[in-house]
Amino acid sequence: MGPRLKLPPYVHAFRDRHGKARYYFRRPGFRRAALPGFPYSSEFMAAYDAALQGARVELGASRAKPGTVAAAVAGYFGSMAFAGLAEGTQRERRRILERFRAEHGEKGIATLGKIHVERMVSTKAPGAAVNFLVALRALMRHAVLVGLRAEDPTASVRGPKFRSEGFYTWTEEDIAAFEARHPIGGQARLALALALFTGQRRGDVMRMGRQHVRDGLIHVRQSKTGKILAIPCIPNYGLCSRQRRPSILRF
Repeated sequence: MGPRLKLPPYVHAFRDRHGKARYYFRRPGFRRAALPGFPYSSEFMAAYDAALQGARVELGASRAKPGTVAAAVAGYFGSMAFAGLAEGTQRERRRILERFRAEHGEKGIATLGKIHVERMVSTKAPGAAVNFLVALRALMRHAVLVGLRAEDPTASVRGPKFRSEGFYTWTEEDIAAFEARHPIGGQARLALALALFTGQRRGDVMRMGRQHVRDGLIHVRQSKTGKILAIPCIPNYGLCSRQRRPSILRF
């Protein structure tokens, strides 16, 4: 008897009462889907890929009372609009709306008015108020789209104006002092080199590993834009060296 066929991730198999093999895609938080044909056939993989790309089903959505803030938030998290956001944006928006759901989940989504939005925005610090308003506006647009509301109560609400001096930019002296304190081979020096010489966002830098280094280039896909980049290595810093310690690229 030959070896048992290894199924793709999240695929479950069983035999029905007629003895025919059946295959289903079952992934926590996603819709269950029947997969036709034999594993790895063209029709099977087409259905499998579609299931992998499908919108998430927000856990607890079926338990929320229809028409409530909790149900609207769950529906938004399972929408294609939310699925199309960058990973970092999803995390930030989920954090804000989960707190909003915890505070107002049992209230009717249709009862939220402009005056309520303005009151909530006014109680937050300027930066947090802007982020909250952006997240709430996305939720309200979803609610209008699916018929939970007739209009968007955030449409005419303006976020607070504030001025920021931005982030402090390191000088050459700052970089030299950091390098003197953290020699090549440590995680702190690795973080500095990747941030300084790749110019990528913090979230993208955190995901960089040996698996991204090929042919003298660091191959990455930006999480926010989806753009694929091939960044030259920096030989003087041993950024792409595959030698043992004390290489700077140490994972």
